[in-house]
Formats: sequence, structure tokens, C-alpha cells
Amino acid sequence: MKKSICLYFQVHQPTRLRLYRFFEIGKDSHYFDDFANRTIVRRIAERCYLPANAMLLDMINASNGQFKVAFSISGSVLEQFDRHCPEVIESFKKLVDTGCVELLAETYNHSLVSLASPIGFKMQVEKHKEIIQKYFGVTPVTFRNTELIYSDAIGAQVYEMGFKTMLTEGAKHVLGWRSPNYVYNGATAPKLKLLLRNSALSDDIAFRFSDRSWNNWPLTCDKYLAWLNANEGEIVNLFMDYETFGEHQRAESGIFEFMKNLAPTVLADGGWEFVTPAQAAKKHASIGDMDVEDPISWADEERDTSAWLGNELQQDAYNKLYGLVEKLGLVNDEDLWQEHSHLQESDHLYYMCTKFFSDGSVHKYFNPYDTPYEAFINYMNVLSDFTIRLDDAIKTGVTKKEKDEEVVIVTPINRPVDKVKKNPVRKSTAAKAPAKKASAKKPAAKK
Repeated sequence: MKKSICLYFQVHQPTRLRLYRFFEIGKDSHYFDDFANRTIVRRIAERCYLPANAMLLDMINASNGQFKVAFSISGSVLEQFDRHCPEVIESFKKLVDTGCVELLAETYNHSLVSLASPIGFKMQVEKHKEIIQKYFGVTPVTFRNTELIYSDAIGAQVYEMGFKTMLTEGAKHVLGWRSPNYVYNGATAPKLKLLLRNSALSDDIAFRFSDRSWNNWPLTCDKYLAWLNANEGEIVNLFMDYETFGEHQRAESGIFEFMKNLAPTVLADGGWEFVTPAQAAKKHASIGDMDVEDPISWADEERDTSAWLGNELQQDAYNKLYGLVEKLGLVNDEDLWQEHSHLQESDHLYYMCTKFFSDGSVHKYFNPYDTPYEAFINYMNVLSDFTIRLDDAIKTGVTKKEKDEEVVIVTPINRPVDKVKKNPVRKSTAAKAPAKKASAKKPAAKK
């Protein structure tokens, strides 16, 4: 039996906050930097998404369908594609239509909700499945959590949602002597198959490819194939940010040429075949349990959640953010639910990371703020204004959803009881995007 290569890419862009000052709290509820979001997603579309999608389509056609790949595309970035560059969605549709591309499920807003709320976790996953069905006409059967975060408890929840396969990190402190190049299963969900990222081979492309100080530079397809053949096991899982191509590794580095030639080089060897995650789970049997009591991820040297929750700033912001969920359940306000969802994006907490050693330079590269303290202050200012608006909505019992100049007054159990002709107490100027009425890398790459 041929060995397998499972190639997966994360596609996500956060909804960036504008500079929100203390004196604006209670006066201006426009939180998001529309100009930056539009400018950045268009720039990355031109550098990465469009040329990379065209490249992969050519690779699939040239290989007669032998080349296969998987993506998880967050709801947050799909909203931005739809608003600013819909041609990117069309290019992904062309890939999906080949039958050689699998789309994975994840949290809608690329959030840490799996660590905070089982109910909220399920709601975001269902919302993400719906938007994938809406745009691409497929229902995901494989799950990939935000930044590959996984634990026994999360695995059990994922299996209960109906998924039989999940991606996560091949963390050395969990595997010990074992290899990530096999399929494992969850300790508390024995029927959930786990595909583990080979961090060394993934990061050779994602982070080291253009590093001229790297002793293996330049990386060639023949050299990479030799490394693949030197790995024991049945499957090599190469998981990375899609922005590796053209954004993190610029086109002039030769990254596109490398990728374009990788598939024919590997296929010509005769010992390998490309598979999607769902195909990998069907092809390979599990060789044993993977017991993960504390959450792991693909971020930083620690491969845990410290990239987002490793200091008091992050923990304070996280606790305040998810502490608002119960109050949100008392209101029927699409704006508040939508904004809270975007505030859950893990990127906001990542910007507050205070690591200064092995992973500090990577955090700095992906951080739009000068310091993590500025990121914290800006975020907490936004949360303070959001909390005021939420408390106002609860006190008045008036939602801001308008229809023919009418608003619905709801009881705490969310049941419409009356309609009146009046304006909401406070009107947000925050940018709206399609949403449901109620829903609740090596280092991780933050854009």
C-alpha cells in the first residue's frame, strides 16, 4: 500500500478593530476598521488566494485528479470575501467542483469557544457548516478546530456533533516516543480518528522556506521527497496557513514554483499518493488512543493555548468576553450577537501575547499593534462600550432589529410579546454582515 500525504490549508482573516479610545466609550459603537479589513483582504487575495487557487487547479488537472488538498475557511474570512473580493469565493468553488478538494468544518469565527462553552461551540460549528453549504454546496464531514486546538473533552464534543475525523497537532509532549505519521483515535471518543500534523515537514515549507540562514536552504522538491521517504509511518500530514503562498513566503522566494513541482515529483516516486482527510480516515486504521488531558494546538514551541491565554491580560479579556454570553441570551439583537462573534476571533487575544523569546518575533510579525498592552487596552475599551450597550438592551427590553421602522420588545426568554413604533435606545454604527439571529506555527499565523 502506498503511503499517504494529506495536505491541508487554513484560510482565515480576522475582522480587525479600529483604534478605539477611552473617551469614545458610550458615545461611538463603530468598532471595526473597515478600511484596513478591505485593504488587507484584497492585498492577500492578489498575492495569495487567487494565484494559489489557480496553481492548485492546474496541479489537479495536470495530475488527472491524483493531487488532492483540503481547506478550512472561516466564516469571518468568507464574509470579507463576499464583501470585498467575491472572485476569491468563485475560485474556491472551481477547486471544490473538481472533487479533489475537501472543505472542513471549524468554528465560524475562528474562536476559542471550544474552551469556553460547549453550547456556544456547537452553535458556531453549525453556523459554519451552514455557510459552507451556502457558498459551496457541500457539508463538511471532517473537523478542524481553531489553530488545531484539541483535548479529550473537545474530541468528545466533536464526535457528538457527528464528526468521525479531526485534525490536530502531533505534539511531542503528548506523543512521546510515538510518531505523528499514523492515524490515532480519541481517548474519550474511540471512534473519532485523529490526523496529526507533522510539524517539522510542515514548517520547512511554511516558515523556513525563504530563510537563507537555514542550513537546508534552498529547499528543492527532490530534497523534500528524500525527507518524506526518510519518515517512518503510513501518512504524513502537512498542515499550514494558506497565506504561506505569496504572503508569508513571497512569490519571489520561489514558493509557487516549489509547490507546483512538488506534486509531480512525489507522484513520480511511485510510493506516495495524495489524500484528503476524509479519505485518509477511510484508508488508514487507528493504531491506538491519543490521551490529551490539557488542550494542545499548533502554536509556538509549547504547542498549547498559551499563545492566547498565557498571561493575565489575555485571561482578563477572555473571561470578560465569554462572561457576557449569559447576558446575550436575554436579548434578541442581531447587531450585538454579530459583534460579539467577531470579538471572539482568536486573533484579538493573540495580539496580547507577551512572549519575547523563541516565538516573540513571530508574534510581533503578525501583530498590528506596537505592543501587546496597546492591543489589550484597545480591546477592553471596545468590550466596555459593548457591555454598556448590552446592559441597555437588557434594561429596556428593546432590540435594535428594525423592520418597517418597527422593533420587537422581547421578554428575557426571548419571546416576542409586542411591537411598538419607536427607535432603539442606542443605534450601533458597526458594520453589518450576514448573520443568524442568535448564535451565540509552528506558530499560529495571525494576519
